[in-house]
Amino acid sequence: MPLLGVSVKETLMNVFQLDKQIAILAALVEGNSIRSTERMTNTHRDTITRLLRRIGDHCQRLTDHHLRGLQSQHLQVDEIWTFVQKKQAQHTEDERDNPELGDQYVFVAIDAETTLIPTFLVGKRDGQTAIQFLITLQKQLAQDGRVQLTTDGLQAYRDAVELTFGAEIDYAQAVKLYASVDAGAGRYSPPRVSEVLKTVIMGNPDPGHISTSYVERQNLTMRMAMRHFTRLTNVFSKKLANLKAALALHFAYDNFLRVHRSLRVTPAMEAGITDHVWTWEEFLAGNIYT
Repeated sequence: MPLLGVSVKETLMNVFQLDKQIAILAALVEGNSIRSTERMTNTHRDTITRLLRRIGDHCQRLTDHHLRGLQSQHLQVDEIWTFVQKKQAQHTEDERDNPELGDQYVFVAIDAETTLIPTFLVGKRDGQTAIQFLITLQKQLAQDGRVQLTTDGLQAYRDAVELTFGAEIDYAQAVKLYASVDAGAGRYSPPRVSEVLKTVIMGNPDPGHISTSYVERQNLTMRMAMRHFTRLTNVFSKKLANLKAALALHFAYDNFLRVHRSLRVTPAMEAGITDHVWTWEEFLAGNIYT
């Protein structure tokens, strides 16, 4: 039955456009680049980029609306490196102070019990970004509970945690020490973890939950699911806004649409935010804000 006031032809066109949008978004969240998605869906890359930017804004609003008052007990935080347009070492004198170019770090928080991603932030790896990130994270959490937070050894976190959470938190840092591995000539191999140093910074954190393993596994998922983060390739973000949009889509998809094998449900279902796996049609609908 056609929509009210809309002809049958227009209704079919709307359905076709929705199917095309879903095909594009599904290709992107499975790790395809903009150009490969262009070839797969027969859609110009500029159209794909515009869709990605629009959906990125939609995902950010969705996250802000649904991920509030979270009852988290154990949170892990980490940063993952990428770059926009060119690496920091390749900048000219005029480009070095441009915050939208060069090295970018994605600050990510994860709930260890549900693997839900409550928030993320893209910026430089400094105190200002750490404070802004933790302020956003603190606002997502329920105010009637005490959480345990584990980060890596970034010094900026110490001041940022104190400024945002005060003394109402159990906070520790987990720092991994690596041993070099001889992979042989012409081969690439990541370093091996030789030791993990756990340091209590504030409160009384449970030693058994001083870990960043879940958020580091999420970083691996990001590298596999987004071409912007694939190592040893020539794929990178051309604009910071496109990177942020791709991240917003990735985390919204991961929270609400992707069934995690370890949970057998989505993180949003595990956290009690929703009672079912969202479909793409539901995800793109406007009534998800109600």
